[in-house]
Amino acid sequence: MRRLIVLLTLSVGVAVGYRYGYEGSGYSYAGSYDVDHSVQYTGRSYYIDYKEVRCHTLPAFPYGSYVCSKGIRMDSQCEYICEQGYQLEGDRTRMCLENGQWSGSEPLCVDYEPPRIKCPGPREKVAEPGRLTTRVYWDSPRVKDVADKHSAKFVLKGPPPGSEFGKGEHIIRYVAYDRERNKSSCKFTVTVYVRRCPLLKPPVHGYITCTSAGNNYGATCTYTCEGGYERQGTYKRVCLFNRSWSGTTPSCVLIEINVDVNSVAALLDQFYEMQRLLIISSPSASDRYYSLQINTLQEAACGLELRQVTIVELVGNPPRVIGRIKEQQLSSEIVDQLRQIYYLSRMHFNVVLIDKYGTDRERYIQPVTSSELFPFIDNYLLQTEERAILQLKENFCN
Repeated sequence: MRRLIVLLTLSVGVAVGYRYGYEGSGYSYAGSYDVDHSVQYTGRSYYIDYKEVRCHTLPAFPYGSYVCSKGIRMDSQCEYICEQGYQLEGDRTRMCLENGQWSGSEPLCVDYEPPRIKCPGPREKVAEPGRLTTRVYWDSPRVKDVADKHSAKFVLKGPPPGSEFGKGEHIIRYVAYDRERNKSSCKFTVTVYVRRCPLLKPPVHGYITCTSAGNNYGATCTYTCEGGYERQGTYKRVCLFNRSWSGTTPSCVLIEINVDVNSVAALLDQFYEMQRLLIISSPSASDRYYSLQINTLQEAACGLELRQVTIVELVGNPPRVIGRIKEQQLSSEIVDQLRQIYYLSRMHFNVVLIDKYGTDRERYIQPVTSSELFPFIDNYLLQTEERAILQLKENFCN
């Protein structure tokens, strides 16, 4: 008997269990699903032919993840989620279609959130003693970015910590950037105060020279008397932190030269650090050089006083010797000692310029004019404060 082979084809649904893990999703799905298949009967056994529709595995999702409802089979819906600090751009969900392709396109996680930056608090300082500035330090700002935890950077807009700051308010700004060039900023102020004392007034027949701004904390003011006057009282005063001056105001009184002394040293000590001396030595009062020199100096009396120069005259020879400082007469013994100390000849006309410390600075064998004498004094003998006062008062003599 011929064996009849019957081919029977059936279409049935079978429940199949599975477990998948998907790269980039952080998600795994376990369960059962229905798979389309066909069943063929060969007469001896059944043959099941499965026909399952699947999509490709979605790639890893930078700065985010996705969760799928049915893995990678047809009708599975995957939802994209960005990490903290990022925003989703594009399709939030995609579905596995019956043609084995995913709907839509892959979205992006974009960092739109700027970094957070916190500046230090305001700084307030007093200018350093004797200065109008102070050095100010501070800590760097704190920067935090949710998305880029280690890549955020900041830029300083202004002087760096440890810089010198002058009086007033200064704004210091920092700007923070993340990897996507999102930026944020913060700022704080540096305020410098200058403590000042009341302005000092110069004494009559005197003047004041001060360091720094003149009346700021730490400034030192020096009192100097005009030519022919000497200081009585405090030499220097300092502006203290409590905005008051140290010491008391000195006075300038007319110099009283004591010519009734036993030695030239005692005479010169009275001029030490106060007056310069211009000593004129002449063999007689009728010497034409002497007459010309006295007339020239009388015309320059104002300029000599400004430059603190006192004239000493040594005229004649023993037994008729005349020595004088202004209207005061010197003894013949003092005249003789002065000539010996400064090598002044009795027989010839001589002029010697002595500084405030008793040192011979310049000599002339002929009458010296103010146009020759004053530039030498101004350039080589005047102290800084004396030069400043001279510039202010020189027109007074003109």
